[in-house]
Amino acid sequence: MTQTSSETTSTQTRLGVTRLAGNIGAEISGVDSGGAVSGETVAHIRRALLDHKVVFLRDQSLDYARQVAFAERLGPLTLGHPTLVSPPGQPLLEEIDSRKGGRANHWHTDVTFVDRPPAFTVLHAVVIPPVGGDTIWANTVTAYESLPAELRDLADRLRIVHSNDHDYAAGDGRPERADAAYLERRKEFVSTVYETEHPAVRVHPETAEHSLVLGGFARSVLGFSPQASRDLIRLLQEHVTRPEQTVRWHWREGDLAIWDNRATQHYAIFDYGSAHRRGERVTVAGPVPVGVDGRPSVPIKGQASAYYAGATG
Repeated sequence: MTQTSSETTSTQTRLGVTRLAGNIGAEISGVDSGGAVSGETVAHIRRALLDHKVVFLRDQSLDYARQVAFAERLGPLTLGHPTLVSPPGQPLLEEIDSRKGGRANHWHTDVTFVDRPPAFTVLHAVVIPPVGGDTIWANTVTAYESLPAELRDLADRLRIVHSNDHDYAAGDGRPERADAAYLERRKEFVSTVYETEHPAVRVHPETAEHSLVLGGFARSVLGFSPQASRDLIRLLQEHVTRPEQTVRWHWREGDLAIWDNRATQHYAIFDYGSAHRRGERVTVAGPVPVGVDGRPSVPIKGQASAYYAGATG
């Protein structure tokens, strides 16, 4: 693959954007997210996010305060998670820590079980195993665009129920493989059960692109039997995870990944055994998804307003 890049000059930084794959992903250079970032640079980062869906910055030195300050330039933040407890004194942070059962090795879009999933996710790599632990992202916009016309028309009209008490939280269904930390995290993850009805296809509030709203929290399709629901979700999900829609990132400590949660899914590969892997994540609050027909998502179970109290619009 031939990589292309572009550079933009500002008074504070020389920002480079290099594409990483044909349909998704770019690396940004020339930005210190822990320092003074100009409004012009933030605008360029946001533009790259909308264009490439996920962007990566190497060698970022961030503590909690600096990561929060940078992420807030993209919009008001959510709490760390609707059910998982944040570290003391860091209410906006979620730890993704393998020693505490945090693996995320299922295809998902973040927190789609509530009615206002995050707009952007900002993940800083703190501890990376010597081998393994890559993450894959998929473009749910190009996945939608690649659907046959008849299937795209059907997807436009479907409504799907998402819940945190579903496949993503349940692991691989083999309890003999689940360690104590994983089981404890699973218990905490479903301590409050949420269910939300989302359109299968949402209209992106900034780009007007159409994207599939699926992933491991998707449980059932309204109006269809359990078997038909599983078949429809599987059929659509297969288009999301085709290799042509994806980019794979090989982490180094200090890397910062930012992705548009309204236009992507991701999968953290669990191939590093007992080695330690830890990331620190904050999320930018998002609006209620709206379908092609103009109908918004509808909460069914669980009150998540405290989680996204900073959201507007």
